[in-house]
Amino acid sequence: MTSRSVSEQIAGVRIPDSALAREATELVRESAPPLLFDHSRRVFVWGALRGREEGLDFDPELLYVGALFHDLGLTEHYRRTDQRFELDGADEARRFLRAHGITGEPADRVWTAIALHTTPEIPLHMAPEIALVTRGVELDVLGIGYHAVTEGQRAAVLAAHPRPDFKNRILAAFTEGLRDRPATTFGNVKADVLAHFLPGFVRGDFVEVVKGSDWPE
Repeated sequence: MTSRSVSEQIAGVRIPDSALAREATELVRESAPPLLFDHSRRVFVWGALRGREEGLDFDPELLYVGALFHDLGLTEHYRRTDQRFELDGADEARRFLRAHGITGEPADRVWTAIALHTTPEIPLHMAPEIALVTRGVELDVLGIGYHAVTEGQRAAVLAAHPRPDFKNRILAAFTEGLRDRPATTFGNVKADVLAHFLPGFVRGDFVEVVKGSDWPE
């Protein structure tokens, strides 16, 4: 692993500095707007801080790729319309890792971390990297675990990656990334976003799906 002479640290968390990590950083910096890039970097730091607090043994590189790629499905370049946006980022992360010689279970672990990052509770009972991507996302977007990090840690992270008007801007990014595939939000928290911001959106109804199936009874 090749490192620069001085490794970047944010709130006491060392940012991975391998060739793989640097390429991941540049890929996301080039394809995502600053809103999503800064958010994704914060997700990594929050996740690492929560992992340290919980005494978890996690792979920083895998967590970094999971955090950086988790919202790629909201970007114009990687956005598809035939599947959930989480899968867009998960698929690209696994392709990226395989291209760098990381295959099998570690690549699948990152795929799962991204694919499940909007699914409450379940990721928290899985491998540390999976749990910590969700921890990081929940802290940055929902404020869950806000007081599990210190005021000084929050200040250091925001100094490196500010979040001006973040609440409104991230909701707008969710809406833009999902407006062309509203059906993919069925059973997902992102249906709430479209219900608020996409005119004419009608939620899928699980009860109606059951009642309307082809089964006669």
